[in-house]
Amino acid sequence: MVKKKNLIDWIIQNRVVSHLIFWVLLFISLPILAALNDGSVKKTVISGLSFLPAQLLASYFLVYYQVPKLLFKKKYLKFGVSFLISVYVLLVLSKLLNMYLTEIFAPKYFEYKSLFEIITAPFHLAVVYFPSVYVFVFLMFTTKAFKDRFEERHQLEVLQKEKANTELKFLKAQTNPHFLFNTLNNLYSLTLERSEKAPEVVLKLSDMLDYMLYQCKDAEVPLKKEIDFIQDYIDLESLRYGNKLTLDFTHHLHSPNVMIAPLILISFVENAFKHGASNNLNNSVIKIELTTNQDQLCFKVFNTLPLNKQNDIENDSHSGIGFSNSQRQLELNYKNNYNLKSIKTDIDFQIILNINLK
Repeated sequence: MVKKKNLIDWIIQNRVVSHLIFWVLLFISLPILAALNDGSVKKTVISGLSFLPAQLLASYFLVYYQVPKLLFKKKYLKFGVSFLISVYVLLVLSKLLNMYLTEIFAPKYFEYKSLFEIITAPFHLAVVYFPSVYVFVFLMFTTKAFKDRFEERHQLEVLQKEKANTELKFLKAQTNPHFLFNTLNNLYSLTLERSEKAPEVVLKLSDMLDYMLYQCKDAEVPLKKEIDFIQDYIDLESLRYGNKLTLDFTHHLHSPNVMIAPLILISFVENAFKHGASNNLNNSVIKIELTTNQDQLCFKVFNTLPLNKQNDIENDSHSGIGFSNSQRQLELNYKNNYNLKSIKTDIDFQIILNINLK
């Protein structure tokens, strides 16, 4: 589901709007500052208007040309000369505009100076006009730096999410043929025996494929659907093993609306069959328990082990496609919000998975 951008994100990512807001806030703050300092609001507004062109030119020239094209490319001499010349020219412009606007709108504050007097007084320009112009230039530069940093981090987060989503899709795609391969093997065995159970296997397989291919596209699915999927798989395997297998699957949900990432639990169930029932010539036991409360999901899978292959099973049960696939999906979907542990004895193997639901 695509989340709508909030207003702040939209403003930050819209260059024209964010710049307009910056300069409007700057300009309307001048009369407020004048009133707080018991100064002349009219004179302050005139000064603001006279400085505004220089502030605009200096800001965009510094932010979009001098810093990225000269400073960041280590052209330090060109940057220094360019900066000094631009400061001098723009301060002269500010002085001229201030003088002419004062003459028109506030003549009582007007003080005439010739162009020669203005351009030959760089120290006066620097002391009086540089702070008025370049304080706001550096403020914009700082704001732009923070904005760029925010966008860079936002883009990095987007790329990380896209990477995680791509990996999840790959893991799900890996899961589907893995199940299909194992189930078709079961079906093949039944058809060789001309078993009457074969049509039932086909129906179960159809339901499983429908779920995996068409109902697992969302990031989360109702846990009830996962339970039905697990039950289909168990029913299919039970047809294959018959009386050789003692199986118990219990589940209790505190709410029918519990959601979970799809195809995470089934691999642990499959491993119990693969490393328990399929390798055991004697009676095998598999117990599966799924419970939830307001805060947590608990999933337990227990299976007995064949006595003659304990060491192989111990290694394989932790390195198979299904087990490692589920571990990776848990990490991508529930990082720092799950706990997975396994317990092995000489005769049985158990996994216990807890997932925080909040």
